[in-house]
Amino acid sequence: MRLRFIGCGDAFGSGGRFNTCFHLTGERINALIDCGASSLIAMKRLGIAANDIQAILVTHFHADHFGGIPFFMLDAQFFTKRTQPLTIAGPPGLKDWYVRAMETAFRGSSETRPRFALTLSELAPREPVAIAGMTVTPFPVHHGNPGGPFFALRVEAEGRTVAYTGDTEWTETLVDAARDVDLFVAEAYFRDKRVKLHLDLATLEQHLARIRPKRLVLTHMSDDMLARGATLGYETAEDGKELAF
Repeated sequence: MRLRFIGCGDAFGSGGRFNTCFHLTGERINALIDCGASSLIAMKRLGIAANDIQAILVTHFHADHFGGIPFFMLDAQFFTKRTQPLTIAGPPGLKDWYVRAMETAFRGSSETRPRFALTLSELAPREPVAIAGMTVTPFPVHHGNPGGPFFALRVEAEGRTVAYTGDTEWTETLVDAARDVDLFVAEAYFRDKRVKLHLDLATLEQHLARIRPKRLVLTHMSDDMLARGATLGYETAEDGKELAF
């Protein structure tokens, strides 16, 4: 299995990074985890074939995680001429948020019927669901309103497991979401500073012994975190970085 950081940045372009979007691939699977507003630009820069992507898994409906969907869809409809089915899966409310996002970006676009089969799948907390060769289990996390609910995701496929916190302050559900996974991608917005609705590294460290991930990679970092670089003592995400696990 491989995970590539198409974008690993926050909502404010910290470090000049693209919005959150991870590309998960294996022998049979090909999916995105989140699709922030800048994702299509970053995908094309990296030479990633959008038409090969079978599913987009969404943690929440903030633009730096969901805002790339309209661009992805219009590219599929009018430029790459997609014919393969696509599933977009996310928290309850996805179907309404999809229409709102499409209409905000391109008025009238939600009424255009895609030339390919599109499935909008609303996920239920803690209920595993089969999507495009993966077993996806969402866990509720705390990132505030409006725009909720918010999920962390645990994805199992081809004998490997990856978990992603999404955006959240510390919540005990992260232990269940990421326990013993092969790869844990975790938000670490600050090193020691605790801010509402986001996860800091110091708090995460307090719980790692219970989570026991085989590999931990930090993402969604502020300028403060990025300035600390190698002194953090943990592996960190970079736009374009690819991990085998």
